[in-house]
This record gives sequence, structure tokens and C-alpha cells, in this order.
Amino acid sequence: MQTSLLLSSEDKAIEGWEVGFLDKGKRSNWDMYCLGTPIVYSPVKADLAGNIKKIRAVYESNPTKFKTLKNILEVEKEMYGPEWPKTGATLALMWLKRGLKFIQVLLQSLSDGERDEENPNLIRVNALKAYEIALKKYHGWMLQKLFSGSVYALPYKSDLLKALEKGKEVNEEETLEKIHQFLAKATPVLDAIYDMYTKMNAELNYKA
Repeated sequence: MQTSLLLSSEDKAIEGWEVGFLDKGKRSNWDMYCLGTPIVYSPVKADLAGNIKKIRAVYESNPTKFKTLKNILEVEKEMYGPEWPKTGATLALMWLKRGLKFIQVLLQSLSDGERDEENPNLIRVNALKAYEIALKKYHGWMLQKLFSGSVYALPYKSDLLKALEKGKEVNEEETLEKIHQFLAKATPVLDAIYDMYTKMNAELNYKA
């Protein structure tokens, strides 16, 4: 898989890594493990897809100028002045990384074997942990209540793993190992984006 929109290679931990979820026209790992599975119900999927579209549109407006995500943040900081970072692709990426963090933590929790011992085929424990870490502090009371209700609509673990295997019969141990391998590659990229926002003072803590 190749994509033009790269992370800045100044961070040696991510030198050469590609941001797969912005790879237009191809099924990236993030898409396969996130947007294309029942982890993400329709409103969240639409939000993630919308933010990807906004970031991609900025990149495609000038691929040379916006070669890396860091380039986008730097140019928009100068372009928008005091309105930055609560605008443009900078804001879209801020919310996108939070949504992807939710999915990353949920998958990591599954990979680590965390579960409700009384209901081992449910993923509520994993989803609640992911929400607590990735999204809860950015949501107001109403969105928090909506999420609390939505966990009852999450798929069974067995159905989720089958979806990740594109409907094939599942060997749970093998599928969890594939998730582990995916996370080993994806997590450093996501961590690097979070680190970039911290270093550039681009993180916002307002509640949606």
C-alpha cells in the first residue's frame, strides 16, 4: 500500500510510516479494522469518514504544500491565525485521531484478553474502557448518555471477529493475533499524531 500523505519523518519513531486511513481509493488497514466492521455504528462511521474527507480535500488542493500532516497543521496555523486550531483540517484530524484511538484501545483490550467473565462474548467492557480513555472527557452529558445506551447495540465478540475475517470461519486465537499484528503497526502512527498535537499546542479540550 502506498499513499502520498505522510507523517513528518522528523520523528524517528515513525520515519517512513504511512497514514493508511488517508489512502484514497484503497482499502487501508484502518478501514478494514475500523470503518468496515460493526465496532463503528452509523453516526460514528459518518463522523470518521467526514473528517477523513476534509483532511484529504486539503491535501489534494496542493499535494506538494501539504505533503505531511505536520505541513497541514503548520500551514493552517499561519493561515487561520487566532481561529486555529479550531478550524480546517487541523480540527478534523483532532477528532479523527480520537475516534481512531477509541477503536485502537477497544481492539487492544480484546487482544489482551480483557472481558466480562460472566458474559465473555460481549464487548461492552472493552468498549467502555476505550470510551473512557479516548472520548468521554470530550463529550458533554448528552453524548455520554447516548454512548452508554449504544453499548447495548454492539455486536457479540464472535460476530465482530467474523466481520474482521470478512465473514470467514473464525479461529479466535489466529484472529486476535492478526489484530495484535495490526496494532503493532498502527499504534505508533496514532501515537505520533497525538504527540504532534501536543508539541504544536494544537489539542483542544472543549466538550462536544
